[in-house]
Amino acid sequence: MISKLDIAQRGLLGAASALALATTGFAAPAYAQDDAPTPQDTAGAQADEPAIVVTGIRGSLNAALNLKRESVAAVDAIVAEDIARFPDQNLAESLQRIPGISIQRDGGEGRAITVRGLGAQFTRVRLNGLETVATSTDGASANRDRAFDFNVFASELFTSIVVHKTAEASLDEGSLGAVVDLNTGNPLGGRPGLNLALSAQGSYNDLSDNVGPRFAGLLSWTNPERTFGVSISGAYSKSDTLELGNNTVRWAQARFDSVNGTRCFTQPNSGGTYVPSVACNEVALAFHPRIPRYGEVRHDRERLGLTGSIQFAPSDRTRISIDALYSRFREDREEKWGEVLFRSNERSIDVTDYEIDDNNNMIRATVNDAWVRTEHYLRQSETEFYQVGGSWDQDLSDNFRFTLMGGFSRSSADIPVETTLVFDDRDAQGYTYDYTDSRSPLLTFGTSVTDPANFQFAEIRDRPSNVTNKFRTAQLRTEWDVAEGFQVRVGGVYRRFDYDITAFTRDTAVCGNGGPDLVLGTITCSPSSAFGPGAIYGFPVTGDLAELFELGNAGQPAGNTNSWLIPNLEAGTAFTRLYERPLRLDAGNNRGVTEEVTGGYLEFVTEGELAGLRYAFNAGIRYVQTDQSSYGLNGTTLVTIDRSYDDWLPSLNLALYPTRNIIVRAAVAKVMTRPTLGNLTPGGSADGFNLRVNFGNPQLEPFRATAYDLGVEWYFAPESVFSVAFFRKEVSSFPINVTRTDSFDSTGLPVSVLVPSSPAALSAALRASPTWQISTIDNGEGATLNGVELALQAPFRFLPGFLSNFGGIVNATFVDSSAEYTQSGPAITPGGGLVNVTREETLFGLSKRAFNATLYYDDGRFSARASVSYRSGYVDGGSGTGNIFEGYNSTINVDASVRYAITENFEVSVEGINLTDEYRDRYVDVDANRNYEYNHFGRTILFGIRYRL
Repeated sequence: MISKLDIAQRGLLGAASALALATTGFAAPAYAQDDAPTPQDTAGAQADEPAIVVTGIRGSLNAALNLKRESVAAVDAIVAEDIARFPDQNLAESLQRIPGISIQRDGGEGRAITVRGLGAQFTRVRLNGLETVATSTDGASANRDRAFDFNVFASELFTSIVVHKTAEASLDEGSLGAVVDLNTGNPLGGRPGLNLALSAQGSYNDLSDNVGPRFAGLLSWTNPERTFGVSISGAYSKSDTLELGNNTVRWAQARFDSVNGTRCFTQPNSGGTYVPSVACNEVALAFHPRIPRYGEVRHDRERLGLTGSIQFAPSDRTRISIDALYSRFREDREEKWGEVLFRSNERSIDVTDYEIDDNNNMIRATVNDAWVRTEHYLRQSETEFYQVGGSWDQDLSDNFRFTLMGGFSRSSADIPVETTLVFDDRDAQGYTYDYTDSRSPLLTFGTSVTDPANFQFAEIRDRPSNVTNKFRTAQLRTEWDVAEGFQVRVGGVYRRFDYDITAFTRDTAVCGNGGPDLVLGTITCSPSSAFGPGAIYGFPVTGDLAELFELGNAGQPAGNTNSWLIPNLEAGTAFTRLYERPLRLDAGNNRGVTEEVTGGYLEFVTEGELAGLRYAFNAGIRYVQTDQSSYGLNGTTLVTIDRSYDDWLPSLNLALYPTRNIIVRAAVAKVMTRPTLGNLTPGGSADGFNLRVNFGNPQLEPFRATAYDLGVEWYFAPESVFSVAFFRKEVSSFPINVTRTDSFDSTGLPVSVLVPSSPAALSAALRASPTWQISTIDNGEGATLNGVELALQAPFRFLPGFLSNFGGIVNATFVDSSAEYTQSGPAITPGGGLVNVTREETLFGLSKRAFNATLYYDDGRFSARASVSYRSGYVDGGSGTGNIFEGYNSTINVDASVRYAITENFEVSVEGINLTDEYRDRYVDVDANRNYEYNHFGRTILFGIRYRL
């Protein structure tokens, strides 16, 4: 007997499937023959088999499998097990289980995705059919590109995700990787009457030792005639997690003041000329950590999400839908560090007792006159996202119909506070670092770092900013059934995208080294001020301005220094009146882009039989014209550049059905992705800490490629599939960095583009130094990408007894690519400039190998799953200070969940995320694999209850 819960579940899954299929726009051909596959067939079921109703994990997997099977194009999907119960706590973490998709985590959560080796900027995301961008400030920095941040949304708000891996003329352009459809609801797809689902969870993180709440609920009503339906849903969560570990802020080469007592300059500490020697040259050409440090990062997050949907279907020919979604994501990110600032200060530092390894790394050293620094950082951020959209589906006749869609979305990532306070001890003695175990270094301070008398309050920073994205979209889609098995589709689109960044600084160096005095009412920081002669390069630190920090489990070895004073944020900002200081424009980070896209498509869809072989295909062409306007600041001058370009994008998708259970798919298409937003600015920006200058290029061509796909799917049993897919992308245009080494003065940029507290802003000699890395972007020659996906999914029905309730999913992706990049390699003479090198490497963000495996159990009342995800290391981008590329080493993440239905309407659950407490291992230099950062985030356990009416 089928229970009410089974019926409701089946109705929901059917609705989710129908909704997702509506976004794909293609169904497998249906035939009159008894042995032909139809949308009503259960995957792999034989005609004489009894109907099997599956729910829970199996129902979710089966619905997703049907979506894949019934599409002509290459599609993968994830469908919610039930309303307000998506299978993972994070959309990105769900997506990583799809073949070809890997994720990048920030603060222990999935944030962005990579599809078939192409990074997040190459993936377009549609929410309820409308393209959008969600921008967050999670992680080390705000998202200032086209990438979509999946962590903005609570997963409970969504009913399905559909990933389009091949292009179609009727599918929105802009993706070299994939188009991802996020769907939030479909009231008319559910059962008539009132439906209610409520869940409550507690989220415990063992590193922060904190429990946070998580609530979700959905309420919907549909009239008995299924002509009117309305639904609302909401989700709220709050969490407090820690990130503990070490960081080097890259490695660098530099000349020191002395080495093992041998003077390297004609006069100590500053000035003079370099005196070459075996020891001085060896150390100068070796790489040392720029800012070796341990610390803690606290992520205090709060999410609120709301959705609403109204659907009206007065007849079988008319359906009108209005959908709205609101999300608010807040995070306080607080960092506490104890470090030595080698960066730009090596000239005054003495090196003793050092060791250089085979990769030319000075992995161990004791130094004197070191710049010991402690930092306290706070960034308060809030992302608000909302979208309102509507659609009108109308059948004008039995063979002609249209869909009219339109909507507006806005994502605003606001950072009202981004404050850093710094204590310095600039002549510390006896500091030792030891990177013999490169991921667990030993860092010890010879001078007390818990005595306020040893420190000066040297720098204050505040950098408020805002990133806002807006989309306005209108689309018309028509379908004409010309004859049986032959359809013509024509459509048009208008889309406007606005992207704006505003950023400011309140940075200052307090005193000394030519820095400006910080005025505190009538008091200034100078040797003659009321602060007395102790004010050498900052305010003398007192106990009232400081707090003691104790480092927890950061993977440090025995003997490490684990306690140090850091600035007290509340006391320090009040003492310096930081927030009363006027805002100064951050010239390099005030820019924007407006893009207006107009276009249309023509597509033919047909199905039939040729020489006994059933087939279905769609073929067409999409035309889009992009009108782009970019602005930016070059110093204090506002520069605006306008341009236009157009693209003709043909595509073809073919599905062949040699048997009822085997599908062969092939696709070829021209695809494009518009240039990276940060590269389009006509202005310039400069980094006075790392001695870098970057100019944008508003004339960049889009990324353009030809994509080829060939795959075979074998549906060998109910709820089962084995598939293999080969893909190739020939990227004809690929923007590349063009870099030279010269002085800041050679760029013609004003000093005002430099952050006031940076060493270069305070030193004319640094600005004149010919060691600056000056970069811009130009159109490169392109790249190639080849890969294969393997996937197997099946329940273990062949096993006896309760073992038949088990099932498994495994997939693997192998990708390779080749592109040429110009990088600034190591200096070959002490104090000399970096040497440009041309290297062949994979595309940025591409992991050559990825594996996912899930073992599940589901008997209708008790269900459990355990998942393992592996991603091999990858190059993330170009680096600096002589390091060739930087990226991440491989990761393995293990998650699990257990659920038990006490009654038909009441369920309890326990879930575990990152059960092995995997460390994030970031490196600089692809050859030497130097430690950039090595952090962990702890395990998260969620325990909860769920009620469904």
